Amino acid sequence: MQQWIKEVARGKRGSKDLDYDQTREVARLILSGEATDAQVAAYFIAQRLKTESPEELLAFTHALQEASEKLRLSNRNVIDLASPYNGRNSLTGTIPTALLLAEKGQSVFLHGSDPLPPKYGTALKDILVELGIEVTLSASQLTNIIEETRIGFASTEQYCPGLSRLRQVRIELGVRTLLNTVEKLLDLSQANSLMMGAYHRTAINKIAPIFKGLSYKNVYIVQGMEGSEDLPVHRNSFIYRISGDEMESMIVKPEEFGLLEEEFDKNIKLTANEQAEIILALLSGEKTGAIRYYYHQVVFNTGIRYYLFGVAASIEEGIEMAKEQLSNQDGLRSLEKWKAIQQPSLLK
Repeated sequence: MQQWIKEVARGKRGSKDLDYDQTREVARLILSGEATDAQVAAYFIAQRLKTESPEELLAFTHALQEASEKLRLSNRNVIDLASPYNGRNSLTGTIPTALLLAEKGQSVFLHGSDPLPPKYGTALKDILVELGIEVTLSASQLTNIIEETRIGFASTEQYCPGLSRLRQVRIELGVRTLLNTVEKLLDLSQANSLMMGAYHRTAINKIAPIFKGLSYKNVYIVQGMEGSEDLPVHRNSFIYRISGDEMESMIVKPEEFGLLEEEFDKNIKLTANEQAEIILALLSGEKTGAIRYYYHQVVFNTGIRYYLFGVAASIEEGIEMAKEQLSNQDGLRSLEKWKAIQQPSLLK
């Protein structure tokens, strides 16, 4: 391990990227426990200062994928919605959006963990618990739920013990590491499609090359809220589609769809309970007053996803479909179905 640390920690001018095989060896040493906590921390900090290459990210992703338990779904026509594992301060709109997608017949897969540095935001996992979702199911139980309801959530550290072992080191470091990207790409559901977020174009350009080495057929990276896959409705955003060696981009403008809102107070952190209450209100058909921004956020994101994944012929059509679903409380019924199937008598 020391020889690899030396290579990535030689300083601003002397440090160099490791190649794929070298990084796979580093990952093996870390995941097997052969590397000490001090060596793991040194490697992660050196990589953060150097910045990891796409090849290094791919090598770590492959190593963690191979160390993870996978679901065995009968159909890979699933959208993996990869939210940030360090949580959110703003509403995690991808939850109601996923429920609407599932109600339309599009299978979706969510995943996450307990909050992580550097943000320690409100975790998707904790919001789902507040909504009555069981988040510690076995692979066979979770597979059954997704097959029946077209939606499911995996607590990633349960399926990838290597990440669980590294949690304490990450907490003590308190900064982003390459794992903040890699953990979103474990592809536990073996999905055909992935949607994830990034803060800015520089990050997107760094991530894009690794998808040539992964099995997704459709990849969308969005310039979302807090680096998530949720697009805001107070500004314009980029969406990037990656296919093979090609990367195409488009700009989406909420104003064009009558959904533009003023930016909310970013200093306010919504708790898991508060987010669950907002989500239930939206799914119950509320759309005005204090939740107006969130209503526009959910119909905007749902409409765009319907368009990108072929459910609607246009974003406008997708938005109208989402509005109708919320008005009819279709997403609420989707949530109740998800909760009901978790009864012990129905789980295999």
